[in-house]
Amino acid sequence: MIPLSSSQISQTTLNTAVAALFDVDNTLLPGQASEVRFFRFLWSRRLVGWRELRNSAELWFRHAPHFSLHTLRERKLYLAGKAVADIESLAEEFCRTKIVPYLSTRALTRMDEHRRAGHHLVLVTGSLDFLMAPLAALLEVSTLLAARLEQQHGRFTGKVCVPLPYGPGKRELVTRWTEASQIDLAQSYAYGDSPGDMELLRMVRYPQVVNPIRGMAAIARRNGWPVVVWK
Repeated sequence: MIPLSSSQISQTTLNTAVAALFDVDNTLLPGQASEVRFFRFLWSRRLVGWRELRNSAELWFRHAPHFSLHTLRERKLYLAGKAVADIESLAEEFCRTKIVPYLSTRALTRMDEHRRAGHHLVLVTGSLDFLMAPLAALLEVSTLLAARLEQQHGRFTGKVCVPLPYGPGKRELVTRWTEASQIDLAQSYAYGDSPGDMELLRMVRYPQVVNPIRGMAAIARRNGWPVVVWK
């Protein structure tokens, strides 16, 4: 498959039935993941410390003998027991100061090309919804599919609600959304960086691998998917 160039995207007919689905971590936001940045942000505010770091590390070693990150995607122990209002009140400042300045300019240019073409922009991310909501608003992205944390009595439990927006979970979330929105995935675009985005990339006509990690470059070659570097 020959992917559409940036100029071809901008020249397509306005069509709200076409979507452009973007992963965030290491796609729109190169390098360090948004939640790692958020943990450091909370650390600087003394809202998390060595106890939370130790609990997360112990969970990882106890349940992930092969050093899989999946356990940490399902459980956010650094937020367990924290008041929802206290944490969510920091999201806009965090986004404005620690996310937006580090977004890839090439990614933002591509997003603008899709916007001018009339495509429906979507963020599909395993990061937390309350962190990504300010980003979606600033980027004028109307649809956000992200991880949600379970809450009890105004506090986070640390458990991520299903479906987890990773791998098959991303497919499930996108499928639910397209059924309600009448988006045509057979004419749509998707951008992702890791094996967790494979299901998403397979759903669309125009997949693109961005800043590939964890063997994703080889996966892209096997599937004939184009690869780009956005820094």
